[in-house]
Amino acid sequence: MDFLDVHTHKTTQQKGVISIQSLSLTSDIFLAMPKTKPISIGLHPWYAKKELLETQLRYLTVLAKQKNVKLIGECGLDKLKGESLEDQIYIFEQQIALAEQLKKPMILHCVKAFAELIEVKDRLSIKVPLIIHGFNKNEELGKQLLAKGFLISLGAAILNENSGAAKLIKQSDNFFLETDDSETSIEEIYQAASIIKKCSVDELKALIFANWKKLELL
Repeated sequence: MDFLDVHTHKTTQQKGVISIQSLSLTSDIFLAMPKTKPISIGLHPWYAKKELLETQLRYLTVLAKQKNVKLIGECGLDKLKGESLEDQIYIFEQQIALAEQLKKPMILHCVKAFAELIEVKDRLSIKVPLIIHGFNKNEELGKQLLAKGFLISLGAAILNENSGAAKLIKQSDNFFLETDDSETSIEEIYQAASIIKKCSVDELKALIFANWKKLELL
């Protein structure tokens, strides 16, 4: 069974790994958008601008209909970088509407805006799955997000056994694994997670793919 890397910015496809390459419509990389390789595409909060939104959304709507687009995003909220939080929420909500229309899950970026993220989810009664990528906050916040119906994707942070990410997966099977932009390989991340979960790497692969299949993405 292959490894599943649910979120990566690496462009090369590694043998034995199914990786979801994350592309941003707000960078030039989308111009070489793959037609068959599984990808996600969205408007990243660092770069998205409200004055460009109408044009970008029109283009995103066309691209997101491709069968190889498995997730909408990464998109979301970031209090440290990007437009005002009010504008970020508006841009995020437009992408939520698109994801709901296409019935495609979302991969989310969130920095210091989890309260606002939860408020948006509750207010809009979002039905598509929402995966928060690169989670590395405290265990209690992770539990709160899982209880609210969010899904969690974890990366190299779990190599630190004292991290919130590592503590969270000790108690939950409802997660994905990713490399993001880390130099750490997906194999190393799975190995670390298998030690935390006290299971084999193959058992962990089966768990991750079962979680993926629940999203009806394959």
